[in-house]
Amino acid sequence: MQSLKPPRARDLHCFERKARSAGFTRIAGIDEAGRGPLAGPVVAGACILPPSKQLRGIDDSKKLPRSARIALFEKITSDPDILYGVGIVDHLLVDELNIWNATLLAMQRAVDALSTSPDYLLVDGLHLPHRIPCLKIIRGDQQSISICAGAIVAKETRDRLMEEYHQQYPLYGFDQHKGYGTPQHQAALREHGPCPIHRRSFRLCYE
Repeated sequence: MQSLKPPRARDLHCFERKARSAGFTRIAGIDEAGRGPLAGPVVAGACILPPSKQLRGIDDSKKLPRSARIALFEKITSDPDILYGVGIVDHLLVDELNIWNATLLAMQRAVDALSTSPDYLLVDGLHLPHRIPCLKIIRGDQQSISICAGAIVAKETRDRLMEEYHQQYPLYGFDQHKGYGTPQHQAALREHGPCPIHRRSFRLCYE
């Protein structure tokens, strides 16, 4: 009987290593959270990790349980060797610019918020128009440790913002669905109509 080789383990440092072999030294991974929700901001995170940095248990932020994501967020944001930046674009600018342009702006703000300017960008799924060389990576949050770190910063930052909004607008359950169009959220919209942080440019499903 022919034996099957075990699947090759993911190398989350592959893209960073290729960039360093090309002469880049300050490689930032960038991802966003909040493109799809009906309410609240879109948030981007950018992270520059030291070459040898290992973040045990890191993965696509959407696959991690909240407890693991919080633990990794605390590690990333408290480690003096890791540089991170956050970019936030509120619901008003989302409506004004459209969600695509608002996402690019959030990513640019995250890069600008880094304390040291990167010389190369790894971006999840988008080409970021920037003066810095940029590589778009499809499903980058599953392939690059820097993008994974940026995604965790973005998602946890946004989740905490939405939990704060829940205190202002408790009728909508933002602490549970974070603004996404769940049945619970749509039922609240039908009953109460939109609140000030809903994106008017999105179909809110309350007719």
